[in-house]
Amino acid sequence: MPALKPTDFQATVAWLGVNRDRTAALETDMLDAMSLSFAGLAEESRGGLTRPSCSRVTSQHPRGTEIRNTRQICIVSEEEVAAIAADMGLPDLHPSLIGASIMVAGLPDFTHLPPSSRLQDVDSGATLVVDMENRPCVLPGKPIEAAHPGYGKRFKPAAMGRRGVTAWVEREGTIRVGSTLRLHVPDQPVWTHLDEVRG
Repeated sequence: MPALKPTDFQATVAWLGVNRDRTAALETDMLDAMSLSFAGLAEESRGGLTRPSCSRVTSQHPRGTEIRNTRQICIVSEEEVAAIAADMGLPDLHPSLIGASIMVAGLPDFTHLPPSSRLQDVDSGATLVVDMENRPCVLPGKPIEAAHPGYGKRFKPAAMGRRGVTAWVEREGTIRVGSTLRLHVPDQPVWTHLDEVRG
């Protein structure tokens, strides 16, 4: 029995980017196409089958522990980025300034897609698995401040609940600007104890 339900929700790939050296800068450079392997994008500093654990998972692993890389790709929504910009008081906010790998358009409430959802390219079959919400942090503040003086510190509060998701490659293939990604969601009910454990 299939565990994932194909939906009629689709997204259009509006922008693609790569960060070749995360230690130098957070910003991403524009791409026309992204050829994905199981390790992610070859030139991407966040790529690889594994990664050192970070502050997000210190409740599970000591910092720096080698773990599976479920953060190969950072995906944001064009609609949510526009809402972030508006709340910051900016006319627009370029996805490169917040380190995005992919910006999509057309999926409502994108940041809150169920974990383990799939975004599958309808042409190439390339498939990305949504790990979880990408929580906003202060790091995009520096490139935003450089591009829009006086606005860098406004990003984190404006991006709460709208920062997009992280994802990893389940099926290799190429995604291009203009590609259509179909949403597939886990066909299971919400865990009945979720509210209890979240407090």
